[in-house]
Amino acid sequence: MTRLTVRPESWPIRGRFTISRGSRSTAEVVVVELEHGGVLGRGECVPYPRYGESVDSVVARIESVRPALEDGLDRHALQERLPAGAARNAIDCALWDVDAKLARRRVWELLDLPTPEPVASCYTLSLDSPTRMAVAARAHAERPVLKLKLEGPDDLARVSAVRANAPHSRLVVDANEAWTAEQYTALAPELKDLGVELIEQPLPAGADEALAGIDRPVPVAADESCHTSGELDELAGKYDVVNVKLDKTGGLTEALRLKTRAVAEGFGLMVGCMVGTSLAMAPAVVLAQDAEVVDLDGPLLLARDRDPGLTVEGSVLHPPPSALWG
Repeated sequence: MTRLTVRPESWPIRGRFTISRGSRSTAEVVVVELEHGGVLGRGECVPYPRYGESVDSVVARIESVRPALEDGLDRHALQERLPAGAARNAIDCALWDVDAKLARRRVWELLDLPTPEPVASCYTLSLDSPTRMAVAARAHAERPVLKLKLEGPDDLARVSAVRANAPHSRLVVDANEAWTAEQYTALAPELKDLGVELIEQPLPAGADEALAGIDRPVPVAADESCHTSGELDELAGKYDVVNVKLDKTGGLTEALRLKTRAVAEGFGLMVGCMVGTSLAMAPAVVLAQDAEVVDLDGPLLLARDRDPGLTVEGSVLHPPPSALWG
């Protein structure tokens, strides 16, 4: 028998986290715990309203498979029982944690992968006025990679202000679907001159066909446009990079499949996150080992994190201790 515990948790964000769709001061997460064979496995997900999710709907979806989990539902069968999304992610990662603990091996050993190395993450600067983003950039100018949240108007001024105040940082920008094709065409050459290396999801998902017909002087990453490996065929010719997030893929199992197929089909790899604790980031650190861009700064944006959590040195995240996950 497997015993399921599911609970919502709220974690304070340091200041406010703002993107083109809105602003918030807490990270609302759902934690799954599975007790089986004398071990406890855990997984964390972040319900995302953009994908029609809420804390209540995710908890209800997890509860819907309680009988199957208690009867021995495994990771492979889970892929068919639940759709990709936050609920499946929390369960899938908890099942990986259970499997590792039962085997007394680390998850990467179960996957026959090398011992993971620390990874350097982006650090996100929330959307704000150019003046305020300049102040934030100055405060974080020592970080190796800054990711800027943008929205359209004044974006060139925002990036210019950040570049002037963080001259040595690599820059990634994320429009969160807020641009038009015309805005991308106008902004991309200017952003390239400012040293921007990647533009994440400039156009709305479902309205991104225009990317196939325009020059892309700065590579474009698919975020909202790509959840699972089944969508890769639709991205060819429009995107250069795929942003793999566990809450979109529905867990590590599908994330590994998406990563493998994306690399085989010539896409660059970014591994990202929603704003959550170290428990949500732990499987993603394993996933992110050979990614060109790592964006796992969720715990860095929180006012406090789990104990134990990931060891973090500046923007560098170390592999998870077994007491945390995997």
